[in-house]
Order: sequence, then structure tokens, then C-alpha cells
Amino acid sequence: MIRKAKISEIPDILRLTQSCAAHMTANGIFQWNEAYPSKAAFETDLSREELFVLEKENSIVGTVVVSTKMDKEYQAVLWTTPNKGNSYIHRLSVHPDLQGKGYARQLMDFAEAKAKEMQAPSVRLDTFSQNKRNQRFYERRGYRRLGDIYFPKQSEHPFHCYELVL
Repeated sequence: MIRKAKISEIPDILRLTQSCAAHMTANGIFQWNEAYPSKAAFETDLSREELFVLEKENSIVGTVVVSTKMDKEYQAVLWTTPNKGNSYIHRLSVHPDLQGKGYARQLMDFAEAKAKEMQAPSVRLDTFSQNKRNQRFYERRGYRRLGDIYFPKQSEHPFHCYELVL
């Protein structure tokens, strides 16, 4: 079941994303760290009603943020569609012990359906340039790589920006 997150679940969500960060780091992917994703980011997502959780057997096994807000870093990207009413995906996560079971696909199906409901012209996201698995995941879903952005607090390596025209 995918539903809106609750404020009381932020500690569980942080444990989940910290597990993901540790798993990525152990595999040489330095995408998330102690500074990101942060409690403050999730609190903002929650206040905007954009934070969703995937729950299985009363446990949060995944998260996704479906936003209408374009981050300033995205402004330099030459997107396929105009910068109006787009949907942005952030902080997609699935607990490392449960990866490979289709949960990320369920979360993305949900996010894309939500974007269609909002009549967004496209779905936009970024993924770490060193995370080849994520790149293949999005490309198989029809996302097109359009450019790179940087988050210096996360990595010296770029993040690839992708867009799916709806």
C-alpha cells in the first residue's frame, strides 16, 4: 500500500534512507550521506503533502517524494517540455534487504500515475552519475537523459537529469 507519510514516521523513514545510504556506500556509490536526505527535507516534503511511503505488513519499506516544485539546480537543464506544471521525483528509496522485488517499480508507477492525475506534462528527476543501476532503471521506463547538475554537499560527481514526457 502506498500512502501519504505521517509526521510520526519520519524517524522510520530516516532509518530506511540511512540503511540505503550505507548500502550504496558499501557498493562504492557515494550518492547519499549523513547530510542527505535530511530530517528537514522530509519534514518539508511532509508539510507540502508530497512524501509517500510504501507499507508492507505494517512496516515502511520504501519512500518517494512527488513534488510540483522545481529545485533551482534544475533551472539550467534544457528540458523537453516547458517549465510549467511538471512533476518532480525525489528521494526514492527501498530498504536494501527488499530491493529487487519490484517495490521501486511500484513507487514509480504510483508517482507517474499521480503526475498524470495532476495533468503534468512530464516527470523529471535526477540520479547519481555513478549509480548505473538507477540509470538503467529509469531509462527502461522511458526516461531520457538531458543534462547534468551538481550537489557539492553530496558528491563531486554530477547527477544526471532525466525526463519522461507524459
